[in-house]
Amino acid sequence: MVGTRGIRHFILGLLSQQPMSGYDIKRFLKSLSWLIDVPSLGSLYPSLHALLKDGLVTVKVIAGQDRPSRKIYAITEAGGEALQTWLKQPSDSNASLKKFVMRLALAGQLSQVGLLAHLEQRRARVAAHKMALEQAGETKGADLGKRLMLDYGLSLAAAELTWLDSTLARLSQPSLSAEAAENEESGFVTLTV
Repeated sequence: MVGTRGIRHFILGLLSQQPMSGYDIKRFLKSLSWLIDVPSLGSLYPSLHALLKDGLVTVKVIAGQDRPSRKIYAITEAGGEALQTWLKQPSDSNASLKKFVMRLALAGQLSQVGLLAHLEQRRARVAAHKMALEQAGETKGADLGKRLMLDYGLSLAAAELTWLDSTLARLSQPSLSAEAAENEESGFVTLTV
């Protein structure tokens, strides 16, 4: 499960894109459930309430006809500042795949430099894991289960390195860099993937 602070910032990132209800956030997270842990209702709603209490989001109740009222959450200026502070922090060198994907989902909020640093940091980490797996694979006498596990890990690492290399190359292209430079004033990078 992603830590409470991480999910709070991720929720802020989602709300910075558009106001959403708790159900909308839960549905979006569920669509990514194989990449990131889906917080339970027991953690999602307390996170929303904490954000509200801290003045980082507002809530508007919309009465429903023939259905329950909906609470629509929107990010505040203070919430936007908290989100930008979090996004500008370097990723933890031991960040999990889930934390990487959460930041990746908010890539449109990162500066060009911040996005490249995030991807390069992940690339270095995956390359180190791949090397460790290759060294572990050199061990003689490994049983079938261990060999399959190592092969699976190596395949995942190779696929992720391929994606990271092509994405870093695409983001470094002059045409994209010029477009990103125009957007740098606002602090955001626009990507066409």
